[in-house]
Amino acid sequence: MHRAVLLLLSSLFFTGPIFAKDAPLLTPEQRFGNIAAAEEPSFRRHVVPLISRAGCSGRECHGSFQGRGGFQLSLFGYDFEKDHKQMTVNADGDEKQVRINRDQPAKSLLLLKGTNEEPHKGKERYKKGSWEYNLMLKWIQSGAKADVEATGEFGHLEITPKEIVFKRVGEKVQLRVLAHWKDGTVEDVTQLTRFRSNDDSVSVISPTGLVEAKDKGDTHVVAFYDNGVHPIPVMLPVSDKVGPKYPKLASAATSQVDQHVSAKLQKLGIIPSETCTDTEFLRRVSLDLTGTLPTPDQITSFLADKSASKRAAKVDELLKTSAYSAWWATKLSDFLGNNARVLRGNGQNNYGDKFSRQWYDWMKERIAKNEPYDKMMAGIILATGRTKPGQTYEEFAREMSGYFRAENPLNFAERPNMPYFWQRQNLQKAEDKALAFSHSFLGVRIECAQCHKHPFDQWTQNDFKSFQAFFEGVSYGTKGGVGKAPPSVPGETVTFASLTKEIKDAVPPDPKGTNQKALGNEFERRVKAGEPAPWQEVFATVRDSKGKLSEREIEQMKKKNPNFNGRVLTPRVLGGEEVMLKEYPDPRAPLMEWLRSAKNPYFAKAWVNRVWASYFNRGLVEPADDMNLANPPVNEGLMDYLADGFVKNGYNMAWLHKEILNSATYQRSWKPNDTNKNDEKNFSRFVIRRLPAEVVVDGITQATLSTERIASFRDDIENRAIGPNANAGRGGKGASNYSLNIFGKPVRETNCDCERTTDPTLLQTLFTRNDPELLSALEQAKGGAFVEEVRKATSPARSNKAELAQLELTIRKLEAKLKENPKGKEQLEAELKQAKEKFAKLQPVPSTEKSAPAKLEDYITQVFLRTVSRPPTAREIEQARTDLTAANSPAEGIRELLWAMLNTREFMVNH
Repeated sequence: MHRAVLLLLSSLFFTGPIFAKDAPLLTPEQRFGNIAAAEEPSFRRHVVPLISRAGCSGRECHGSFQGRGGFQLSLFGYDFEKDHKQMTVNADGDEKQVRINRDQPAKSLLLLKGTNEEPHKGKERYKKGSWEYNLMLKWIQSGAKADVEATGEFGHLEITPKEIVFKRVGEKVQLRVLAHWKDGTVEDVTQLTRFRSNDDSVSVISPTGLVEAKDKGDTHVVAFYDNGVHPIPVMLPVSDKVGPKYPKLASAATSQVDQHVSAKLQKLGIIPSETCTDTEFLRRVSLDLTGTLPTPDQITSFLADKSASKRAAKVDELLKTSAYSAWWATKLSDFLGNNARVLRGNGQNNYGDKFSRQWYDWMKERIAKNEPYDKMMAGIILATGRTKPGQTYEEFAREMSGYFRAENPLNFAERPNMPYFWQRQNLQKAEDKALAFSHSFLGVRIECAQCHKHPFDQWTQNDFKSFQAFFEGVSYGTKGGVGKAPPSVPGETVTFASLTKEIKDAVPPDPKGTNQKALGNEFERRVKAGEPAPWQEVFATVRDSKGKLSEREIEQMKKKNPNFNGRVLTPRVLGGEEVMLKEYPDPRAPLMEWLRSAKNPYFAKAWVNRVWASYFNRGLVEPADDMNLANPPVNEGLMDYLADGFVKNGYNMAWLHKEILNSATYQRSWKPNDTNKNDEKNFSRFVIRRLPAEVVVDGITQATLSTERIASFRDDIENRAIGPNANAGRGGKGASNYSLNIFGKPVRETNCDCERTTDPTLLQTLFTRNDPELLSALEQAKGGAFVEEVRKATSPARSNKAELAQLELTIRKLEAKLKENPKGKEQLEAELKQAKEKFAKLQPVPSTEKSAPAKLEDYITQVFLRTVSRPPTAREIEQARTDLTAANSPAEGIRELLWAMLNTREFMVNH
């Protein structure tokens, strides 16, 4: 009885219809086509979506920051209060020009301008008497009420069909969009929905939701209504190899990865390429997993191995190398912004390089022991300067100095946490921290929501500010420095201020002012001795989660966005629930809980997507750091499988690598067939891609090293471009910042994976042709260059020239004696043989002699193995032999061949 009464009462306060589950749903045109019979429209559910669909609240019109003609709406209609106010006030203060005229609704500017009866730069948006016109007129006639609270919260969109697979160009399919509200209401909002296609060359969609096939391929069309964003897969097969005509593939059932990929390929009529060769796989997986070319010995050994499981065994082997942990620590440094130039130090003492190196080492050690990804990220996200509860400032300051002391420094990698992520100069504001956090750990770009609703996702400016609230209490500094003073420990006497005073007291006064250099020297003395020094620190404090922004904060926001209203904010995770921060000791703690929760749609997928992008030239979501509702995965089932498996396996990074690298999908050839020659996003073939900057530089170094040095190069991380020195801004041995920069090494200053580039440039070509750095690598005698090794093996030492001349004279005399005097023949012949053998050892083997071809072929093979990781073909050997024969010496010929191979596309790309 009570429930029936409540339902009846609730219906009296709601203007929109409540439909039975199986009742037919009328379209807006059917509901508002007849003005006399039309129901009262809802401001939120009907008026705002209609204005948005008509383009009135778009960025080119009234949704821009300046608005148009004094009329400004929120971009894409997310701020209902503001929009209603703008619609119901007089235009430019003119009482005759009212946007909404309740006394004479038909004379409202919203109708006159929309139909272009009054001059309107936006031209006609709807015709007089149309259902759109009637909807707006009926709303005004009904009092132009704002019903945001009455309508309740939006639920979700339901779109049919869920997927469109066309059969021919020109075929059309009509979408139907249903809006589900959390109060149980369901409406057909197809005609109130905005649509767009992610690729107009494949498929287009009309304003009414009519999808048309334009060409072969696949894309998504996206529906936008209220806070709902819903993508629908659309495809037109590229061949007739669909259904029963699709061939059976042995690789389709190899793994779950392959099954998901194959399911999509079958719909598209794409047949995957064959399996790559052993040499292609070894080069590919070595470069991808370790950033390192395989050595000639490794190639030879792998080719000789006939076991069926050798590829999986090679993946396991590479995961245990120092190069693996070094390369992926470098990649993580990219994603997290490890940049020495923005890591703040202490006054006059620049510790940026040292901090950056410690950050790198901390991650490398955890990658090497395969620490769970979530645990490693928690050590960064929840990090503070102090490493344990109750640690005094004096203990913290001594510990920090201990990492840099001259004798027996502490191992920073053994710290339980790593605070430098929050220490960067470009993360001084809470909004900067929110942007960096979402990019690094969620793979989400929310910059747009700082000022307006995100055009391709559900985030509004209020969502951004609610998310930003988590970072208001995260600071780096001290009392009087950045942020508030870190919480003190009871009874604590040593502070940043007291240690700073001690340093000042230890430095003789300077009549001209503070002796900054002397202060810096005293700071360094304390640090090297392992004594407490005034270190700044990362700390977190909990502010009132329901406290209003200060007047200063409101003013700062209004400078960026004049429409910001300074509302009370409660921290809220993206797409989730509000959080009462007072229940947590650290405002970041609920964020970490959210990242690990089953409801989190980003954390695991962001890492899976970046790993996939590292292996396939593009992510399942592309760009890899732009996960949003309008940019869905190209293979949603595959994304879900890998992300779920990653979590179920304890965020095991090695599991993720092996699951991908052991798949037939990863091991496909780069050579296309007729069905997949244009496929670059469904993983039917390996897409050739240029090597990353660090890998190019290391590859050149490795290819030119001596046989002895090349064996140890992989694990010589200190002198590798993929290692910590290049990571901290130094190129390391043989790797300058110049070479790394021209090949696209990221500077890590912005929240974008796009900082790393692999586009070819003229500077890269000039570098490999004649840059002194590359030419020096070819002749690096001190490092034991391969060319020098060939020169020594094929040329006599200069000091032996006189001996050679003497031996040649001796041989001639012995030959003359044998002709003149047959007596003592045996003795003379023995002496002649000995002289010739000695002469042969000192004499270089001319390329025209019979023994030269075999020797030269070995060198030619070495050059190919060192650069393109495969033996040369018979034709390549013959061509190279011809060129070497024409050279001044074998060493000179090998040098030219090595230079030529380093300039080939085959060397510069991973294939």
